[in-house]
Amino acid sequence: MTNKIDAGKTEAAQGTAGEVFATFFKLGLTSFGGPIAHLGYFRDELVIRRRWLDDRAYADLVALCQFLPGPASSQVGFALGMMRAGWLGALAAFVAFTLPSALILLVFALSAASIAGPVGTGALNGLKIVAVAIIAQAVWGMAKNLCPDRERAAIAVGAVAALAFVPGAFGMVGAIVLGGLAGLALGRGAGTPVSGHVMMPVSRGVAIGALATFFAALLLLPLLAGQSQSLAVIDSFYRAGALVFGGGHVVLPLLEAEVVQTGWVTPDQFLAGYGAAQAVPGPLFTFAAYLGGVLGPAPNGIAGATLALGAIFLPGFLLLVGVMPFWDRFRAMARAQSLMQGANAAVVGILGAALYSPVFTSAIGDMRDFTLALVCFVALMAWKAPPWVVVVVAAAGGAALALSA
Repeated sequence: MTNKIDAGKTEAAQGTAGEVFATFFKLGLTSFGGPIAHLGYFRDELVIRRRWLDDRAYADLVALCQFLPGPASSQVGFALGMMRAGWLGALAAFVAFTLPSALILLVFALSAASIAGPVGTGALNGLKIVAVAIIAQAVWGMAKNLCPDRERAAIAVGAVAALAFVPGAFGMVGAIVLGGLAGLALGRGAGTPVSGHVMMPVSRGVAIGALATFFAALLLLPLLAGQSQSLAVIDSFYRAGALVFGGGHVVLPLLEAEVVQTGWVTPDQFLAGYGAAQAVPGPLFTFAAYLGGVLGPAPNGIAGATLALGAIFLPGFLLLVGVMPFWDRFRAMARAQSLMQGANAAVVGILGAALYSPVFTSAIGDMRDFTLALVCFVALMAWKAPPWVVVVVAAAGGAALALSA
């Protein structure tokens, strides 16, 4: 039996950092399709296959990370690693999930290699198509568990409607807030036992220190940036990571302002790296590794990539650590359960909206693309094929479609 964790205490981890690293390294190699698709991969591997937590606890983490600035899928991975194996598990999850795409993009930055020809572009299109199947599987599975009644199904549909009129990060946060308020008004969580205990070995003191560090860095780095180019790089990428809600593609305009408008990176270099970032698995925030590698003034290369990568991820993790100790106690309250049930239903709606736009609208161009997406979906749902196998099939299918065009 799992003991309930106090907000100021810690609890023994259930796994090892090595186990977490191996699991997330595989995800880092195979998680194509952007942050929303990553959540589908995480759910399939860690909720369904490995049973590290249940759907409700997983949705709680997703809702929490959607509220915070930073890379949502990487924050979820960081929290899952911490739940499983403590601080070393959190570090292992981050490094393992980030390393594959960061290394690929750094090599691209140093070699200026590019993918060309019908086979290469077709394979890339196949990777976009498989994201449709991955997200559809996630929406289907989470809807069955988190929207089992008419009220919560209505909240999910309401979240889709909210995003239809207010798209983007503000719409997502607003949909979760409204979903939580609707759940609170319905009061369906009263008397419901808490399941899917979220174990977070973070004390109040550490949490307060993390929040203080986040705000201190945000305020002080601009003042120190003029002292060296290294501090200027850290300041630019830290600010981009700290001020963006929604993660992923939302950070691109901020990065463009920080590195292109300052003259550190040319527009052609920026666009080439952005194209390459779409072709690799893992978090889109690893685009920072490419940008750090091609910076005009030193530090660049490996040193620049390391600074940029660490700076852009750090603020999101500091904020996450800052709220972790209070999350489990909050969700154990009856009214909080009602609020979280509504918020979780809204998360399902957000995933459903993302399935349509931008995922479906950008990946499916004709009936042949739709057929490949359907094949991938059936392979996942009916044949229970591993996601990485489906990714390979989709890439090969995309290349075949390009050759037959």
